[in-house]
Amino acid sequence: MKSIKDMMLLYAVTNSKLVSKQPLIEQVESALKGGITCLQLREKDLDEESFLSEAIQMKKLCEKYNVPLIINDNVNIAIQCKANGVHVGQSDMEVSEVRKLVGDNIIIGVSAHTVEEAKKAEASGADYLGVGAIYETTTKPDATFVSLDELKRICSSVKIPVVAIGGMDKNTIPKLSRTGVDGFAMVSAIFSPDDGNIEKACKNLLQLSKNIVSDIER
Repeated sequence: MKSIKDMMLLYAVTNSKLVSKQPLIEQVESALKGGITCLQLREKDLDEESFLSEAIQMKKLCEKYNVPLIINDNVNIAIQCKANGVHVGQSDMEVSEVRKLVGDNIIIGVSAHTVEEAKKAEASGADYLGVGAIYETTTKPDATFVSLDELKRICSSVKIPVVAIGGMDKNTIPKLSRTGVDGFAMVSAIFSPDDGNIEKACKNLLQLSKNIVSDIER
């Protein structure tokens, strides 16, 4: 498995509500073929049984492409499907409690909006941070916004990888050059591209992400 930093480069987040002619599992396989480096399965409306069934399917598919599966919010589902990680928000379970439940071999990601939240998450044992929303996003209209200046401060204040989320696409990613981010998390840009070609969109986004992160590292 890749390092956690490498996993952040093109971080796909699912959204079953996006209109598509393809079932979600087929959309995800197209994204995997296109080169996503991480998949977060996010299901807010499914019951536990349906969520677990879907998570097991996704884990099997991700293993085929050697890409880690992260479960959003639901620690029990992450444990049961043997996911590679779990992502929690500020209003969810504390990182230390999550760690007690999942053990040392599961990656824990935490959403952060300020330097204080970022430092606290790192100190509590988080493996990476999801920071945003950087720009307006239709997939989470009530999101808290994070300025580019605050994003830079967060990146410089922690040693764990930082992935930017919120309105990330081919037009906004370049604006994050030299902020210090390690990658970009996307929903619509990956699963609802203008031409409907998910694999092609991912290939282009992966190359763009590599260019921006390489520029940051220089």
